[in-house]
Amino acid sequence: MSNNASGNAAKPSSSVKLVLLGEAAVGKSSLVLRFVNNDFQENKEPTIGAAFLTQKIQLPNRVIKFEIWDTAGQERFASLAPMYYRNAQAALVVYDLTKPTSLIKAKHWVAELQRQASPGIVIALVGNKLDLCAEPSDSEAATPTPSESAESDTADAEDAEAAEVGDARKVPTREAKSYAEEESLLFFETSAKLGTNVSDVFTAIANAIPEKELKPGKGAGTGRGTDSAISNAAGSAGQATVNLADRAKQQKDNCAC
Repeated sequence: MSNNASGNAAKPSSSVKLVLLGEAAVGKSSLVLRFVNNDFQENKEPTIGAAFLTQKIQLPNRVIKFEIWDTAGQERFASLAPMYYRNAQAALVVYDLTKPTSLIKAKHWVAELQRQASPGIVIALVGNKLDLCAEPSDSEAATPTPSESAESDTADAEDAEAAEVGDARKVPTREAKSYAEEESLLFFETSAKLGTNVSDVFTAIANAIPEKELKPGKGAGTGRGTDSAISNAAGSAGQATVNLADRAKQQKDNCAC
């Protein structure tokens, strides 16, 4: 055991700022809670402004400490988003597999990140609530080609049949996956409730960030010196975020322009 401990201590540590964006109620906070505390709350309160949490992940040659900003999805907080994705090295853009309009909003966030966030930011497109969906068929999981267009009627029939047996999926895997490939995004479908693919998302992001973009770890000064921020820390961060929002509003009100 001491050999393993010394091996872990010898690994270089890097901090990665990560932001979650997406429409309200798509499960952003639930994904973070599952990743950080391996927990799920059925009736989680909506995020106000943003919450801050941290979690470490062990890679073969490095320890990555994620500094996670979980932003509120309500439209009234959208203007605050640049405060959180500024200088971020990674972003999770989340949509709800049972709500097509949430994918439209996700595409909006991807476009904004590509336009205004740091160059080279690693973006993962994540479809959440996989637990409400039937298993995707091979034809659905694959990226469509022109030769597959004739099969669309069959796929529609399969979707209708799946709906009859309790499949709430409204966003086909192939549609979102094709978009992700076009925009060079990482792509995952997850269930925060069951934990499906949640760790895989963060591991893939950690592996995708170029070495030159990794910053040295900040040690005990970040995330209260713990592997994961507990709920009290998240609450304090949330309050700090509200204060930032108030400050931004005051600056706008005082502006002479």
